[in-house]
Amino acid sequence: MRTYLLTVGMLGLSNVFMIFAWYGHLRNLSGRPWFVAALVSWGIALFEYLIQVPANRIGHQVMNVGELKILQEAITLVVFVPFSLLYMKEKLTLDYLWAGLCILGAVFFLFRARLLGA
Repeated sequence: MRTYLLTVGMLGLSNVFMIFAWYGHLRNLSGRPWFVAALVSWGIALFEYLIQVPANRIGHQVMNVGELKILQEAITLVVFVPFSLLYMKEKLTLDYLWAGLCILGAVFFLFRARLLGA
């Protein structure tokens, strides 16, 4: 259980950096040339990779690659929605709910044997 929690925590933190690297420049650097935004994003992404790579190595001890990928997508959505609402000031729509339910379904199907003890 500790390995799962450590993996989820590290992937959550790496996702914070990833979201800012991918989308933060849309708010902060919109008046700058794209290559400035790319360089800043690469700098932020370095921190994301310094957390994400070890997280995946730790997680791969107890999960397969498919489980890690779906877990990553679920965590991304959990991080992205507050970022989108609070930082980017975008409106919440029902599409976030539907997308979240689809990803939750994917998590269930990949982890159902573990969740149901089969």
